[in-house]
Amino acid sequence: MALIVQKYGGTSVGTVERIQAVAQRVKATVEAGNSVVVVVSAMGKTTDGLVKLAADITSQPSRREMDMLLSTGEQVSIALLTMALHAQGQEAISLTGAQVGIVTEAEHTRARILKIKTDRLQRHLSEGKVIVVAGFQGISQTSDLEITTLGRGGSDTSAVALAAALSAEKCEIYTDVPGILTTDPRLVPEAQLMEEITSDEMLELASLGAKVLHPRAVEIARNYGVTLVVRSSWTDEPGTRVISPRPQPRPLEGLELAQPVDAVEFDTDQAKVALLRIPDRPGIAARLFGELATQSLNVDLIIQSIHEGNTNDIAFTMVKANLTKAEAVAEAIGPALRSNPTDTTQAEVMVDQRMAKISIAGAGMIGRPGVAAKMFSSLAAAGINIQLISTSEVKVSCTIDVDDCDRAIAVLCEAFEVTSSPVPQGNSPQATAPAPEVRGAALDIKQARVAIRHVPDRPGMAAKIFQLLATHGVSVDMIIQSQRCRLVNGQATRDIAFTVAQADAQTAKALVEAAAADLGFGDVAVDEAIAKVSVVGTGMIYAPGVAARMFKALSEQGINLQMIATSEIKISCVVAEAEGVTALRAVHNAFGLAGLERTVVPA
Repeated sequence: MALIVQKYGGTSVGTVERIQAVAQRVKATVEAGNSVVVVVSAMGKTTDGLVKLAADITSQPSRREMDMLLSTGEQVSIALLTMALHAQGQEAISLTGAQVGIVTEAEHTRARILKIKTDRLQRHLSEGKVIVVAGFQGISQTSDLEITTLGRGGSDTSAVALAAALSAEKCEIYTDVPGILTTDPRLVPEAQLMEEITSDEMLELASLGAKVLHPRAVEIARNYGVTLVVRSSWTDEPGTRVISPRPQPRPLEGLELAQPVDAVEFDTDQAKVALLRIPDRPGIAARLFGELATQSLNVDLIIQSIHEGNTNDIAFTMVKANLTKAEAVAEAIGPALRSNPTDTTQAEVMVDQRMAKISIAGAGMIGRPGVAAKMFSSLAAAGINIQLISTSEVKVSCTIDVDDCDRAIAVLCEAFEVTSSPVPQGNSPQATAPAPEVRGAALDIKQARVAIRHVPDRPGMAAKIFQLLATHGVSVDMIIQSQRCRLVNGQATRDIAFTVAQADAQTAKALVEAAAADLGFGDVAVDEAIAKVSVVGTGMIYAPGVAARMFKALSEQGINLQMIATSEIKISCVVAEAEGVTALRAVHNAFGLAGLERTVVPA
């Protein structure tokens, strides 16, 4: 007999009729010979209504009382669903997060799960009962036994954590779409259903704004090897499987407080080519990387920082064996990129083969603002200067002098208490079929960019900036440090740009501006009218030309690229907010992700 955890979102239990339909599905799963634990969210818009009630009472409700209030929504759902199961002749019992034994931090409105006491669950399962659990909530391990909630996506997190604690065969997430789609069907109706996706790809997409799964839920699934299946609660279609690698043995204690970094990765077989002062206009990146693709030159990191006047810098890395060929391509195409072909101050080519790339990687760094700062601080304490920075949702990469690589590995392994490994190559072993170059595309229009000019180019500056933000709870997404060094009052400086949630933009600006005099950098500018469009796929690792196709698709729409950052399986571009949806549709079509059928999302 298999154990299956099923989770139903608010729309799936939004009415009496929907609750009865869910009860029928649960009973059918039991009759197929399975034990079932069901996790449900609050009905429909119940949580929104409770939040509004609180706002009508006070503009500053206590976080503790908000947990007390919001946790009632799920209790309504579990009681009604259990009654519906009883009415259909199925034994069942409803339990709150506290009764289940979901023990959390004492952090109201954003608690992480520490452990799950499974004794009561196992007893009821042995009695043949369906257990209906209130998602999104738990109880603190303090003596006061405070009710806590897990924050956004908490019911997904509850479900996957229960599946991990109970060693369930799979965790099924039921929602209002047929599974995981190649992009948001509300923006691109031609988005297509994926049969499967790796947990690494899903982590990137979930962190980029794909709302079907919360990153915390995917993180737990990846860490504990839980098979996730995302299905529609409106049909019997099989949905999408999220495939996780075979997990390393890890304790269930501290379930969501595992080390945020899994490994320190390094690659000393890297060289860099940079084009300085190229015109800041649409089509430049497309031409450069299109030419590299025609020469079958695969690139690793691509970094385009904020513009300086009307020009920009683009740097990219590749294996050392391809440096000569890549330099020749850059030199040949440079004049064609200039505003005036005879202006040799534009598109100047620089190369560096005495560099190494060092990265920290781990699903646990999502939503933990201090991880990147800790990496930068550790390198700074060892006197190691960072040349370039590029980030993704689950990785932070820096280029450093190759002579510093061994020392950097040692200090980062000690700081994060992990072992090191070379940068992984090749397609992911998780999937059952060859991975496509691009699995999906995502758009995030709720970000803002903070740009800091003329940051002194010495060890420790990035560490101080991002530690300051982390201390005040500001999570940073993309971080890019410019390629070009500029002399200001005789001191070498670089620009640093990063993106944050729009809600944190002014806080970030105020914090950085307050520190400007002490740290010695220049102006701080914020742009809240940006959007980030990204493509994700493990197959792009050995597929030259993916970046070129993305940049070409955006160029054909006349869209200018304000920033570029990449990881092994993701390419992200910052564009104007007004062009975000157009950009998403362009890249979605460019990689053949659109289909003939349209996906209709229930209201």
